[in-house]
Amino acid sequence: MKFASSQLAFLLAASSAGVGGAFTHPSFISSKSASIGRFRDGANAGFGSFSDRVVVPLSPAFGGDATRKSRDEISSSSPTSLDMGLRTFFMRGSHTPTEEEVRSLFHLWNDALATGDSSVVAERYSRTPILLPTVSDTPRTDFDSIKDYFDAFLKKKPQGKIVEGKITLGQNWAMDAGVYEFTMGADGSKVKARYSFVYAFEDGYWRIAHHHSSVMPEGTANAAHPPMSELQVKDLFHLWNDALATLDSSKVAARYSKEGVLLPTVSDVPRTDSSSIEDYFDAFLKKKPQGTVLESNVIVGTNWCQDAGIYEFTMGADGSKVKARYTFIYVHEDNEWKIAHHHSSVMPESILPSPMEKGDVRRLFDRWNGALATLDSSEVASCYARNAVLLPTVSDTPRTNPYLIRDYFESFLKKKPRGEILYGDVVVGTNWAQDAGTYEFTMGVDGSKVRGRYTFVYVMEDGEWKISHHHSSVMPEGLLAAGPYDPSSSSEVVSPAAAPVMEDEKKTAEIKVNGTTSKVEIAVKEDADELAELVGLN
Repeated sequence: MKFASSQLAFLLAASSAGVGGAFTHPSFISSKSASIGRFRDGANAGFGSFSDRVVVPLSPAFGGDATRKSRDEISSSSPTSLDMGLRTFFMRGSHTPTEEEVRSLFHLWNDALATGDSSVVAERYSRTPILLPTVSDTPRTDFDSIKDYFDAFLKKKPQGKIVEGKITLGQNWAMDAGVYEFTMGADGSKVKARYSFVYAFEDGYWRIAHHHSSVMPEGTANAAHPPMSELQVKDLFHLWNDALATLDSSKVAARYSKEGVLLPTVSDVPRTDSSSIEDYFDAFLKKKPQGTVLESNVIVGTNWCQDAGIYEFTMGADGSKVKARYTFIYVHEDNEWKIAHHHSSVMPESILPSPMEKGDVRRLFDRWNGALATLDSSEVASCYARNAVLLPTVSDTPRTNPYLIRDYFESFLKKKPRGEILYGDVVVGTNWAQDAGTYEFTMGVDGSKVRGRYTFVYVMEDGEWKISHHHSSVMPEGLLAAGPYDPSSSSEVVSPAAAPVMEDEKKTAEIKVNGTTSKVEIAVKEDADELAELVGLN
């Protein structure tokens, strides 16, 4: 559209004399919402063509607020505001604004915040902007990333004011740097931060080319939240506990930071990512736990806080209660407080036993012997530690896992054995104990009796004493009657015999030791072929 000379004269008169009602002419008022105060088109093309929309600036410096102005309100706008708008619109070539005009650009940005629309805020930035935000490590260098930042920040309904600032003027650029303060409409809190705005004259109007906002370094709060009180830190536990109540492991895992570490109460495996944390709670939530903090000690740092103490869980699945020690370290991530570190451990005095008496150690044999009486190989295997080693009486194969241990007792329990210690020596150490000597078994299947030598080493595991090492061997004098055994010599079974599991029936075997053949009388076993195994063990 082209201007007649009378229209141009009208605009220039308005520029020099203030609005005075002239700018209320319908042809100069936008038919759309006025929010930013941009003049589009025609700024660099002379007066020959420009947009048929004129957007009325709404900042305080331009005599307005964040809503559309009535005609009467527009009539009372300051000459400074219109003067800046027209100068920005009509001037060509070099542009050097005044300090008042530069400060007004902050109000335009602040008015954009007041709209609650992140797109409107992002429009205040240049085509190639840089925003270094207060509460995000990520530089924002385009419209979409800037909008993404303000999507979150605008939820707090911020309104800012400049506390102190210094303006620097240049040709087609200006800088405003200092300290601003935001009042968060969402909760009434106030936050100060340092700022730098660099404005550039682009496409006929002033845009933010660079915006750097940072926390006040001497304080403990950042621009997204006030300093945490002790009560607020304690309340973070309740957010986690509420997540437990959902019985949804993904919601619990969401309470942890992206690089959170969980050292769980009942798992040796550190959980260092969301999937492994979720995996732990898949099992734990089956107990329907709800926690209560019994003792708490809170420390508040710069953008982090710690809560450590003792909590107790009531398990909804069975009503049981469990106490444990805890440490939570929280960090501020993505505008939320998240758990960066969570260490939970059992109460140590309940799992670290008082010094064992020798009688207590001997009773551990009674428990193992009771498991034999069940004739259940799984029950016997449960007496052994996770990494236990069993060197059995009549098998060459070391048994080093629960499966192999069960396999051995599947056969042995067919004899219905019941054991008795004839002689033993007990040693008690720190969290371990040893019982070694001679035991005798009575086989319930036929009443036979068999003696052997034993060594049990016990350790504390998962709150219980378990067999860590069990070495059982036949009585050697019956096998090696020919004299001292030379390991370098060859030994061979000349005639088969049975392992010593019965005393009411004997059989003679010939064994060649150091080149000399000797006859040895041993007891008969069900399977005579196991004599070779028997000799190999000794």
